[in-house]
Amino acid sequence: MSPDDLLANSGNAAWMLMASSLVLLMTPGLAFFYGGMSRSKSVLNMMMMSFGAMAVIAVIYVLWGWSMSYGTQDIGGIFANPFELFGLKDSIVDDDGNFVAGAFGYPNVIDIAFQTTFAIITTALISGALAERVKFSTWMIFSGVWVTLVYFPLAHMVWGGGLLSGSEDGLAAKMFGTTDDGEGGLTAAVEPIDFAGGTVVHINAGMAAFVLALVVGKRLGFGKTAFRPHNLPFVMLGAALLWFGWFGFNAGSAFAADGSAGLAWVNTTTATAAAILGWLLTERIRDGHATSLGAASGAVAGLVAITPAAGALNPVGSIFLGVIAGILSALAVGLKFRFGYDDSLDVVGVHLVAGLWGTVGIGFFATETGLFYGGDYKQLVVQIVIAIAALLFTAILTAIIAFALKPLGWRVSKEAESRGIDESEHAETAYDLA
Repeated sequence: MSPDDLLANSGNAAWMLMASSLVLLMTPGLAFFYGGMSRSKSVLNMMMMSFGAMAVIAVIYVLWGWSMSYGTQDIGGIFANPFELFGLKDSIVDDDGNFVAGAFGYPNVIDIAFQTTFAIITTALISGALAERVKFSTWMIFSGVWVTLVYFPLAHMVWGGGLLSGSEDGLAAKMFGTTDDGEGGLTAAVEPIDFAGGTVVHINAGMAAFVLALVVGKRLGFGKTAFRPHNLPFVMLGAALLWFGWFGFNAGSAFAADGSAGLAWVNTTTATAAAILGWLLTERIRDGHATSLGAASGAVAGLVAITPAAGALNPVGSIFLGVIAGILSALAVGLKFRFGYDDSLDVVGVHLVAGLWGTVGIGFFATETGLFYGGDYKQLVVQIVIAIAALLFTAILTAIIAFALKPLGWRVSKEAESRGIDESEHAETAYDLA
């Protein structure tokens, strides 16, 4: 990449470096969010699960994550050859010592940075379903195995030209045919829309959380003991950091400092605010109170729902998408008590439910192809099929991984869980009481 090219794209490069930093901030923000929702004797462990995921995945992504996700040697439309670009070979500088150009005109290494942060936050999200009862060592091993066998392939399938993309060989093309892409190739006539990660991030993490909650089992006293958040200011702080970082997540997925990024920013804010209102209204009608935990959770539900749709909706459509997400997630978080699975910190109720709604809702609210804007049924069908395919892929692979790791031991002892996982796993406590 010549100096003139670098100068011409310096604004976009600067924005994408900032967006990458914002998304990286989301994982420490998630640590506060989850830590505050935990009990005081397990807050450090909960926060360490997020930091542990950062440590494992940042290393793995450099070695084979980028290659599996975005390499050119496709394997069955499911993943790319992990050895093609192993260790970022030929991905940063060329033989002449110049920076390799990425797909959007700035150095490719910036895209690598951006995508690394997505892999980190997706894996960290899963930890909320495992609060207070899982060995830290098993979680660390799971993080590395899961991101390799589940996240990288799904990222390739959706964003890397695989089976769930708009590729001429993808599912969407097989359903409704292909059309000329304007560059001498073919693309799906009705392309799946996942602007920033409804399938790759939220359906993926939410379904993995559900499977692990079933395999690992319930906390001691689940259904009998009130597991109350120990620090609601932490929860609110975490939600604020997530919201702030999410602008990198969604607006950054425009891959340029342009109008698409601005639209994603406005839609993200609008849908998130509407989801807070939807959640609080549901709480008020159902429980008689609008809570701070509800406001924070509603914000996350709105952020999740607008993630796949941020570039495809207008702000008015985002209001409807967001308020429905807030209502659905507020209702869904209670399902764990009805059906008896211990999704400790509501990963399923928020990320899976809102992620599914956001992905499917595109079929109704997309301004160019949605049913409510003059489109036909095809976009909706494609969105549903892609969501179901992601669900099945994640469920099957996560179950295999979860059972394969059982010999290592998922659970801490009953005594350690009762005494507090912070002390047993980390030999620390968050609060020293005199």
